[in-house]
Amino acid sequence: MNAKLSAPTILKTIIDRKIVEVADRKAVTSLGELQAAAADASPTRGFSNALRRRVDAGQSAVIAEVKKASPSKGVIREHFLPAEIAKSYEQGGATCLSVLTDVDFFQGADEYLTAAREACSLPVIRKDFTIDPYQIWEARALGADAILLIVACLELPLLKELHACAQDAGLDALIEVHDRAELDDALHLGAGMIGINNRNLHTFETSLDTTLALLANIPNDVQVVTESGIHSPQDVAKMRQHKVNTFLVGEAFMRADDPGSQLRTLFA
Repeated sequence: MNAKLSAPTILKTIIDRKIVEVADRKAVTSLGELQAAAADASPTRGFSNALRRRVDAGQSAVIAEVKKASPSKGVIREHFLPAEIAKSYEQGGATCLSVLTDVDFFQGADEYLTAAREACSLPVIRKDFTIDPYQIWEARALGADAILLIVACLELPLLKELHACAQDAGLDALIEVHDRAELDDALHLGAGMIGINNRNLHTFETSLDTTLALLANIPNDVQVVTESGIHSPQDVAKMRQHKVNTFLVGEAFMRADDPGSQLRTLFA
């Protein structure tokens, strides 16, 4: 058992289900088949580099999320067309996309990632609960440019294995943390890109202070991405005042008629 997830929480429920899902997928498609498909996938677009270039130009780098639903909010966007959303985000100035592929809790799908990436030129991160190297090769085969690794659900040895696998697959890895202990694991890993999730994945409560409290412990050469809870220009300004210039935003855009227009307004 993963000691980090010994207590019953929303995250533990998700991971328990993910273990079963991955086993089911392995029974249908072998790891070798996935790796062969990954070898034939189009070249990656440089997720981390795209974010860094935008920030170096003095602008906010926005990872705009393509998300239909969440466990805490239910369905967020009824009219959900990933290709249209991706095009809107690109026109609105997004730097990268994040596409939810978890089926059971976020009503995502692998096909959403493929459709979104084909509709634009932006790098795309597969947003899912990665617990097995199989999923990393699956992400590469789908055309993802990066994956998410959530420290809250990964003991350090497995985190190291998955991080190394992402490098082998040619994918960038966003290492997600939400407290000091998780940050220490990410830094021990040598993570070059750390996402600070302002939403506690055990309780789903959100506070921007989560990002601010951890900043002093992060080396200057590490890319910091603040995730969740960004809803107003004031939230953006608060982060930028503390030299946090990279944002992952989903719900604020998904509830708007035109997600790209809302992105442009929020980061004007």
